Amino acid sequence: MNETVYKLRPSDYWRIGEHESWFADMAAKGLHLKKLGLQFVKFVKGEGKEMRYRIDVSIEKKITPEQIQMYAESGWDYVTSNKYFHVYSSPVERNAPEIHTDPAEQSYTLKELDKKLALNAGFVAIALILMISMLFAIWFLDETPTFILVQGIAIQQTILAIFIGYTAYTSLQAAISIRALRKDLINGIPIDHRAPWKKYYQLNSIIAFLFTVVVGLSAILPIVQLVKGETKTLPEASLDLPIVRLAQVEQNPALVRGEPFYMSDNVDWGNRYTYDWSPFAPIQYESDENGVVPGQMWEDGSGEYSPSIHTRVYQLSIPSMADNLISDLIKRYNYEYSDEDFVKTKHPTFDLLIVHEEEAMKEVFASKGKAVIHVRYYGYANINTVIENIENKIKLIIE
Repeated sequence: MNETVYKLRPSDYWRIGEHESWFADMAAKGLHLKKLGLQFVKFVKGEGKEMRYRIDVSIEKKITPEQIQMYAESGWDYVTSNKYFHVYSSPVERNAPEIHTDPAEQSYTLKELDKKLALNAGFVAIALILMISMLFAIWFLDETPTFILVQGIAIQQTILAIFIGYTAYTSLQAAISIRALRKDLINGIPIDHRAPWKKYYQLNSIIAFLFTVVVGLSAILPIVQLVKGETKTLPEASLDLPIVRLAQVEQNPALVRGEPFYMSDNVDWGNRYTYDWSPFAPIQYESDENGVVPGQMWEDGSGEYSPSIHTRVYQLSIPSMADNLISDLIKRYNYEYSDEDFVKTKHPTFDLLIVHEEEAMKEVFASKGKAVIHVRYYGYANINTVIENIENKIKLIIE
């Protein structure tokens, strides 16, 4: 049984002369064309032989036995096809006449393909515009691109858009190249059957490798995020996690956990913590905690005193993203307050500390190195107590 070898195509499919030259060079090395694929070509190992190869273009994807017989009678043996490109071979010693002797006549074989490629390029361009519009909305509609990057929710879509962009570029290039080839043929300039292919082979190999790696990683990314992410009910006991706990802020022994108001998948979502992962923030925590102090009322008489706390924690891969992330968190979760309500405060521990206080609501944004913590607390504890707890917790994720 003859051994088969697969090789990456040296260039894009519309470079007809380069492919013909490559097939001939491979045959001289003992690799004879067997099957032509979209990206890879199958060869069969044998003795080196001087061969000529010609690619005939037809809008029909399949050729008839009569066509194959007609070419065979002229000295050209049918080898394989891929879409609109049909490959024939002939040993040099056979001295077979050219399949197309009149370049102007050969140009007509490209007419329908020219139209089809132009139409394809238009469709791909429209798809690209729609994808870019969608991504623009995801990244910039609420003006929080760093937050979107850290969350990792749009990385795969962005990589997919880049791939579609490259596809649009190659589709346009194909349409332009085939049209240029048609013009050359009409002007009597024949295809160069010994066109150099090595430069394109190296470029195509690099591009194919990069896209394989990047697209492969982008496909794995959501799976990794799904596997790593988890949500659990927050136990009342203290955990060695970088989340600020309600009891540590309240410092009231009478504080108890209220009755669960929403349970799903055996998780008390009023008292839960969620762990997430992304390439730009490999450690992420988000937590909610609610409590009640029996017998104590809110000062406005609205009901029993029920403090709560919400914490977001990020350990960033790139420390310089911290300030932008805090800015984005303020924009994203600033429901009705103005920018002036968020006050930058100097603190010896933090690189950046921003506080916001409205009656019973205290909000703190803090960063140190690659660590960012955001806490929103509703209750009567002093905001300095919240800051002190953040100071203790941020040490867990600085390193």
